[in-house]
Amino acid sequence: MAELATIARPYAEALFKAGGGADGFPWKAQLESVAALASDPQLRQFADSPKVAPLQVFDLIAGIALQKGLQLDSRVANLLQAVIENGRLAALPEISAQFSALVNAQSGSSDATVYSAFPIDDAALADVVATLEKRFGRKLKARVEIDAELIGGIRVVVGDEVLDTSVKARLEQMKVALTA
Repeated sequence: MAELATIARPYAEALFKAGGGADGFPWKAQLESVAALASDPQLRQFADSPKVAPLQVFDLIAGIALQKGLQLDSRVANLLQAVIENGRLAALPEISAQFSALVNAQSGSSDATVYSAFPIDDAALADVVATLEKRFGRKLKARVEIDAELIGGIRVVVGDEVLDTSVKARLEQMKVALTA
């Protein structure tokens, strides 16, 4: 959604400029966790209520994060307060995604999602990632998602690039070739 991306960009850039220093961005995972909380429909309904003060929303999210073992970094807490006060809680997942993209661009890496019909063990995943890094020409941070519809093989998404070597894709290619 372009509108959320436009809203999220200044927040992500400001947080990126607040910087992590030499130790990188150790609180990046906190931002991702808080963004996941913000995408909960019940929490958003609570936050959107005109009877609820922004401080109540912040306290609720910070309390849930604390229950999950997350003591919010001051930068993440400040961002969360600003987002809530400006009525932009719905943009928090997009802020997190854009922030992650900025961090990855700085480190020269990218996030990759590997879709597989079957679970991939760590050794096999390491081999796949090494091959994909050569293919895409950059360091990849891969996560695996199971998609039984692929039948076999893998489908890799890196940013806006897709490498699909699944059986499903090959069957679709055969279907197109036969009907053409």
